[in-house]
Amino acid sequence: MVYSSSSDISMQTGGTPTSYLIRQTLFFFVGIAMVIGLFRFNLKKLQNARFLFVIWCIFAVVFLGLLVVGKTVNGAAGWINLGFISIQPAEFSKYFLIILSAYYVSIPRRQSEMHESNWDWWRELAAPMMLSGILIVLILAQPDLGGAVINFSAVSVIWLASGMGIKRSTGWLVGALGVGYFGLLPLLSWMANGPLAGHSYKLQRIVAFENPFAHAQSVGQQLVNSYYALSNGGLFGVGLGRSIQKTGYLPMPNTDFIIAITAEELGLLFCLFLVILLATIILRTVMLGIKSKNNFYSLICYGIATYFTVQTMFNLGGVLGLLPITGVTFPFVSYGGSSMITASIAIGTLLNISAKEKNERRIRWIHGI
Repeated sequence: MVYSSSSDISMQTGGTPTSYLIRQTLFFFVGIAMVIGLFRFNLKKLQNARFLFVIWCIFAVVFLGLLVVGKTVNGAAGWINLGFISIQPAEFSKYFLIILSAYYVSIPRRQSEMHESNWDWWRELAAPMMLSGILIVLILAQPDLGGAVINFSAVSVIWLASGMGIKRSTGWLVGALGVGYFGLLPLLSWMANGPLAGHSYKLQRIVAFENPFAHAQSVGQQLVNSYYALSNGGLFGVGLGRSIQKTGYLPMPNTDFIIAITAEELGLLFCLFLVILLATIILRTVMLGIKSKNNFYSLICYGIATYFTVQTMFNLGGVLGLLPITGVTFPFVSYGGSSMITASIAIGTLLNISAKEKNERRIRWIHGI
């Protein structure tokens, strides 16, 4: 699908029809190497506060640098241009923040104290919460709203699943979401239709979300042509390689809107099949977290499941016009090295945890435990 959706735009920009295909193939094999590497990696080495803090410092410095010299793509200065390839550090931070949060809330002493009513959880966990929050704010400042929300969601689920003052933490989360929905969204809607709209890429996306057909020749172009692609495809599609919208009508056909091109060429039923496959991975990840006897591993599973779920919802929501366009990719399908490698690292980690759990169950069965 990357080859089919990108061949026309590649030639329009002076490349060959196979330019994106060759690069995505390279990303694929790097991803396979990451899966194998993480499958064989000793995950206990990640449970090291000093190591995690060093990685956090690297991310913080990189994000601060991006605000000054980052390559701007679709209104967000979140890319490092290496010449032959551009990487997006915010993608890799999704995995890192999952590991960071899972480590800090899975320390045995803290786990034994979390359910005590008199435990001062804020004093002990304020530092790791602030570390996660700082990176998320730096991602938001790029501005990368989609990446920030995905990271926030994964971290929030890990903290909630840890048992940390579940009533208080749930109250804070629900309160924050309520304020955002009933306060921030109306404010953004008002700003999007005000004099500042023309100066803000993000506000223009709100305008397009509210009434795309009224702005079909400008900010609503992506969503309108996404609708056309979905309509053209029907249930079974017009045939592989025969999309009309990918020829220049629909921007970003190989990344953010690759599902729209997939629906046009292969039909709604094939897209549902893709979603079912991804949903199966997510459900298996959740079940692995539930069955795991190691709390660190369980929290990693919940974080990765949330990362896949929210990213998929944001991508499909943008394609279908159910959410404002956030510029996130569809996992494993969209073109992009950073996205492919991060998802591959996550899959390798899940396979590692699954293998360890099976081995431990085998040992317990042998010893009759």
